[in-house]
Amino acid sequence: MARNTIYNRYTDHFKATAVKLSELEGVQIQHVAEALDIHPFMLSRWRKQYREGVIMAKGKKVSIDPKTSAELKRLHRLEREHKLLMQEHELLKKAIRFSLQQKKRSSNTLKRTGKTTPSA
Repeated sequence: MARNTIYNRYTDHFKATAVKLSELEGVQIQHVAEALDIHPFMLSRWRKQYREGVIMAKGKKVSIDPKTSAELKRLHRLEREHKLLMQEHELLKKAIRFSLQQKKRSSNTLKRTGKTTPSA
């Protein structure tokens, strides 16, 4: 039975451009791969091939659009900020749960002793 698998073929120019994007300062391979809808491993392989000279830009100099570069850097910054906010949110949720448990314990203690207010 024949396989009906379709493989994407990328030009050397596309690969070289992807490599150049991944080499930008502050940009991770994962983000570039996600933006280009390719697997990060594929991009890592292209980076190795580019270093070895297997991928050439067909004699053309690969230039990166400044807008694209700025957008990737902005995406990276926003994802870092989002991750930090998520960590802070989780920490606040834990603090709220802890304080609610403390209130519950203190109210249970007051009920058992018959006191209406905690003594200092």
